[in-house]
Amino acid sequence: MYKIQGLNISHANHVWSTDITYIKIAGGMVYMAAIIDWHSKAVLSHRISNTMDSQLVMSVLNDALEKHPHPEIFNTDQGSQYTSEIHTKRLKDLGITISMDGKGRATDNSCI
Repeated sequence: MYKIQGLNISHANHVWSTDITYIKIAGGMVYMAAIIDWHSKAVLSHRISNTMDSQLVMSVLNDALEKHPHPEIFNTDQGSQYTSEIHTKRLKDLGITISMDGKGRATDNSCI
């Protein structure tokens, strides 16, 4: 459920957001996953991979969590990497509220 609509994001680490971008290269495609802080717009972590899987998003998430204070809310789209048990469990175990964009609502996560 999308939990940040109308929310006054007033400080760093209030809301983090993540997404995966496709990057065309000679001979194929690579994928970049990144996490940003909605308030500061700072990129907190990013990785590039040949595969777009849970391992990619977990490496980015774990890196950001190690380097920065944890967010109150973590916003994603409804991609299988972000709805996977390993990803949602990690966030829930840390007491982080999960927010997911509406299906087909790319503008919900427009900050990234």
